[in-house]
Amino acid sequence: MQICVGLSRFSVRSLTGMENTLYIGDPAYSSWSLRGWLLFERFGLPRTTVWVDFAAKDVAAQLAQIAPARTVPAVVTADGAILSESLSIAEELASRYPDAGLWPDDPKARATARTVTAEMHAGFAALRADCPMALRVTYADFAPSKAVLADLERLETIWAHARDASRSTGPWLCGDYSAADAFFAPVAARIATYGLPVGEDAAAYVAAHLNDPAFRRWRAMGFAKGEDLPRYAKNDLTKATWPGPAPLAARAVETGPSVNQTCPYSGKPVTHFMEAGGKTWGFCNAFCRDKTVADPLAWPRFAEIYEGS
Repeated sequence: MQICVGLSRFSVRSLTGMENTLYIGDPAYSSWSLRGWLLFERFGLPRTTVWVDFAAKDVAAQLAQIAPARTVPAVVTADGAILSESLSIAEELASRYPDAGLWPDDPKARATARTVTAEMHAGFAALRADCPMALRVTYADFAPSKAVLADLERLETIWAHARDASRSTGPWLCGDYSAADAFFAPVAARIATYGLPVGEDAAAYVAAHLNDPAFRRWRAMGFAKGEDLPRYAKNDLTKATWPGPAPLAARAVETGPSVNQTCPYSGKPVTHFMEAGGKTWGFCNAFCRDKTVADPLAWPRFAEIYEGS
């Protein structure tokens, strides 16, 4: 469930009900929100989502009703506990949902995942400052500083250590996808957005994130929700092509009729329309349509009706 209106109309009790409530910011820019969202999305955990408006710049004020939280992501659990730091969210979710697999089962791999996650949470200041996450653009000629290059070198070191220590043979750091990978997803986004130089193994890890359907859904929402914020723009740089998979071509259209009569996400009657694959598809609101336009086959419920038509 997603709530896309101002927070002041809701109490904590009405928002939480019997679920967790996840507060997140603009999907194009909020790297920490991406981490929090992936912890729920990638591991199938229940939540109601509340969007915080980044254009207003008053994130803390928008979260006043769940103080002391003042940044995103923040979580109010079903029993009313307030979690306001990504690492605490990861650990608490792992405690509450022990079978979800947020951390590796193997003790050594789990310890490794936790240590690299903690370093990500606390470090890499130059990379964060010089290369803010901006998922609607890609740049061709960004020149990283020595400090950013040092951060990239450190990332390659700890990524290689994590794979070696956990004997990971797949695309992720410590075996199966874990909270550690959720924490490094925005790093992969930065490397892709700014064309940052990394070695072959690190580039393969970045590619795994760019191809991950959950990451693709988040990036698609970045095109469907929120406005371009000038404070993130790098207007002196040349635009380039996103290095991730090219989505199925689609475009919004004004009218139907559509192949489907109910929205693939909500089951409600369709009111907004999209053209893809030579057919028209319907959705219950503009956000459902626009996130699908951005990357249609990243959304399993739409992909199912598209591929079955």
